[in-house]
Formats: sequence, C-alpha cells, structure tokens
Amino acid sequence: MTARTAPRPFDKTLLARMTGLLADREPVEKFATELGQVFGEFLPDLLQAETGFPVEIGFAGFDTGLKQELVAALGDKVALCDGTLRNWCDFVIACDSPIVMGMVEMLLGAAPETIAPPQPRRLSAIELDVAAMLFDKIGHVLKSAVSATGGFEPTLERPTNAGDRTQPEEAAEIHAAAVKIALTAGPIKAVFTIVIPHQALLKTKIVFPKGIGQARRSKSGWSDQLEHQVHRSAVQLEARIRLEDLTLNDVSRLQPGDVIAFMDTKEVRVDVNANGRDLYVCEFGRSGERYTVRIMDTYGSEKEILDHLMG
Repeated sequence: MTARTAPRPFDKTLLARMTGLLADREPVEKFATELGQVFGEFLPDLLQAETGFPVEIGFAGFDTGLKQELVAALGDKVALCDGTLRNWCDFVIACDSPIVMGMVEMLLGAAPETIAPPQPRRLSAIELDVAAMLFDKIGHVLKSAVSATGGFEPTLERPTNAGDRTQPEEAAEIHAAAVKIALTAGPIKAVFTIVIPHQALLKTKIVFPKGIGQARRSKSGWSDQLEHQVHRSAVQLEARIRLEDLTLNDVSRLQPGDVIAFMDTKEVRVDVNANGRDLYVCEFGRSGERYTVRIMDTYGSEKEILDHLMG
C-alpha cells in the first residue's frame, strides 16, 4: 500500500474566474469606459440644471481588486454611500468632499469667480444632507445605464464620512471594479467613484438611456428639494449669559443651593451661538411656562451665518 498525499487546495483565483466572480481586465475596462461615457453624456445636464453653472464630467479610469480594499483606498476625506439596485447588485458610491462643499457654496449664491478650490476634509451634517441629493442623482444615472430588470429605483443609505462608515458583513471576498468619474465645476476638480462587483458587471450591458439628458432648465424640482434640504437641516443652538464677577476664593467655596446673579440688572443680554461662533445678541425673557430669548441683533449677514453653519 502507498501513502495517500493530501489533495492540493483549488486555486481561489481560478475558481473565482470559473464561477463568474472575477473578470479579466478587458471586460472590466469595457464596462468602466462605457459607464463613464454614459455619465459624461447625461450627468452634466442634470447637475448644471441644479447649480446653474457649467459642469464637465469625464471618465477618469478604473481600479480593480477586492471591494473593501478598493473602498479603503479612497481615503478618509470622501463621503460614502452604500446602495443596492434590485435585480442587479450592491454597490458603493464615493465622492471627494470638495464636490459637496462647492455645491453648497453655489446653492448659497456664490459666483464661480469667488469660490476658492476647497481643501478636502470631513463633511458637516448639513453637507452630508446635500451629498445625499448628489448621490441620488448619480444613482439615477447608474440605474438607467445598467437597465436592470424590473425598473426598480436604487436604494441608497444615508451618506457618511469614510471614517464613520459601518463595514457591512460580507460572506466572502468580493472582486470589484472602482469606476472613477472626474467632475469639474468652476474651480472645483474632484472625482466620484462607483465600486461595483465583477459578478454584476460581467452580466451587464451598458445602455444609453433615452431622455435622461433632456433636462436643461434653469430651475428644477430637484434643485428646490436640495435648497429645502439645506435650509431645514437641524442646527443646535446654545445660549450664554454673563454672570456677576466672583473672586476665585468665592468660586471655590460655592455649594449646592448657592445663587449667582446675572451681570445685567435690567435687560439680561444673551449671546446665542452654534458650532462655536456667536450668531445673535438676544434678550432673556419668559413666555408661559418656558424661558425664551428675543433676538436683538446679529453677528454678521445671513450669508455669513449660513456659510459658518455649513462648515
């Protein structure tokens, strides 16, 4: 009798190719190029209609690898959005933060020549609200380009900063392509990326949807919705009232039940701030069962206040 040798493990890469989970470079390149052409053809019309500024979109290449590694390689200065399209696949959309920051400035009425190229950073809660609208538009073009059966709309999670994203639980390694789309709007030059599994792109034929690029108009329902989203985002305000001066010895000896008087003896001045900046000068008062403040003056113009809150 001869000793049996242990069977060699099957090559995982070869198995992935045989089962349609891993594509060769040629079909990935073809898919990425054609998808980039669709975005270049149709997305500028949609975004220019919303911002009022010329927008240029172009294919910027692609990377291929494991899905989570591709997402991690995008860095921590991007906004991420997990999405799914029924009868197609799960995907990830990522946008460089300057895209969103510049869009907010445009919505607030800034002229192109006055916008400085934004430096990448984490987005504020309000900017993430705006990012959700941008991702919705990207998802709309993607859905039309891949033409999944059933005509379902994409389901998109709320955008997050890259460092705050919860890693999804995935049963196995997923081979994917990161399709990169360059965006230029005024001084803003940035990239958004769509990460798509090889298994889905191998079964997908890109189509140029009809009518999606015919939305040239100065103002649209989406633009109205976007502006509404910006202005209805919640802002946490804080009020500060100056108290009478006390010596260090007096402060160190304060006990529960002690009373400290306001500095003002008549109309009590209150400074209201948000995100560390004073916004309003107010008067302390009361209405029914609740204490209130009445706005007496502002620190800066409406645009200055909005610009601060966006950051």
